[in-house]
Amino acid sequence: MRGEPQPTPKFRTDEDLARLAPSERIRYRLADANCRYHANDNIAAHIADGELGELQAEVETKMQEVLRSLVIDTESDHNTNDTAKRVAKMFLTEVFRGRYVHMPSVTEFPNIERLNELMIVGLVKVRSACSHHLCPILGKVWVGVLPNVQSNLIGLSKYARIVEWIMSRPQIQEEAVTMLANELERRVKPDGLAIVMEADHFCMHWRGVKDDESMMTNSVMRGEFLSNPSLRSEFMSLLNRKL
Repeated sequence: MRGEPQPTPKFRTDEDLARLAPSERIRYRLADANCRYHANDNIAAHIADGELGELQAEVETKMQEVLRSLVIDTESDHNTNDTAKRVAKMFLTEVFRGRYVHMPSVTEFPNIERLNELMIVGLVKVRSACSHHLCPILGKVWVGVLPNVQSNLIGLSKYARIVEWIMSRPQIQEEAVTMLANELERRVKPDGLAIVMEADHFCMHWRGVKDDESMMTNSVMRGEFLSNPSLRSEFMSLLNRKL
């Protein structure tokens, strides 16, 4: 029945596992490790060396079948000759890259100068995709950090790298902002963290109601930004000057 977990077959040897399609091998490892693999989950730890290229080839083959089912003659239509190949590469190495690669290297520095004042990073461009329709989400994010003596400091460009890694997955904006907050809080260990994201959703612009004026703005407040109204007001006041 739908929704019921399916039994995971046990393969006796690596040779048995190698006979599976790459997506099946990866799914097998995920199931064996009891790991979730939702659209916005990173699964890089379960992809073997060289397997991403195999997965891209598999996606290309299946995308070609999608085009065929859409009754598009990709053989005689020069515009779509290589569409399946381009889309597969785009999904795995660009727009959904955050699912398939490890967290980028981020150098952390001790807070030698004991910085403890509010700092704001932004705007950082956001390029993501709605997990409901795989339509683009394009926007911007601002990050407010209140460090303490024990905080780890990271370079400004690293905030952009972390944002890109988190956002390059199919997801909904509310969950994306929370995931970003969790990752930054884990790395920086600040007394307070604030994130505001504003984005256009092409699942509304391009289809459905076709409303090209609507945007979504949401925020996550942690630590001192929740308990200290003055700090929160200072952050929002400085942010309003940038909007």
